[in-house]
Amino acid sequence: MFTGIISGVGAVVAAEGGRFTIRSDYPAASIALGASICHDGVCLTVTDVQPGGPGSRYSLDVSNETLSLTTLGDWRPGRQINLERALKAGDELGGHIVSGHVDGVARIADIRPDGESRRLTFEAPAALAPFIAPKGSVALDGTSLTVNEVDGARFGVNLIPHTLTVTTWGGKKPGDRVNIEIDPLARYVARLLEMRR
Repeated sequence: MFTGIISGVGAVVAAEGGRFTIRSDYPAASIALGASICHDGVCLTVTDVQPGGPGSRYSLDVSNETLSLTTLGDWRPGRQINLERALKAGDELGGHIVSGHVDGVARIADIRPDGESRRLTFEAPAALAPFIAPKGSVALDGTSLTVNEVDGARFGVNLIPHTLTVTTWGGKKPGDRVNIEIDPLARYVARLLEMRR
């Protein structure tokens, strides 16, 4: 489990089919083989770890299904990615509960300045739009964000300067694709209502 509070920005060092090598600031000694780390919202298993200067390099093996349902199929060397370590018992739950099981890919439709912040509008897949509600939570590229408004399949969020600085969001532009995970609570409520019909 994760919280959507990004704890580092890594970079893709190598991408060969379904195998990726990631450079991160996480100390190599702190990453166990088999550890779960969230990469742009996708929970992936570490399969190899090497020291890499002050941080580390580690490898991930990704299935064809994950490549087809997320933005990972677009990853190339040099790409910056949001990272989050798995939640431990007793850790602060600062965002919302995030599973790292991405539901689909959304597209950035618009970015506008809003004081020191930025207001982003996204186009969600039609099948996911009913699960997105104003003032609800959504994970976008692994970042826990609050939905401002919803208009059909489009919804908006506001990013404060801190988020723009410590994540990959400062470099995003209209047209970019991002991983989206809807709030698990919304999914369960919808399922319960469906079963009562």
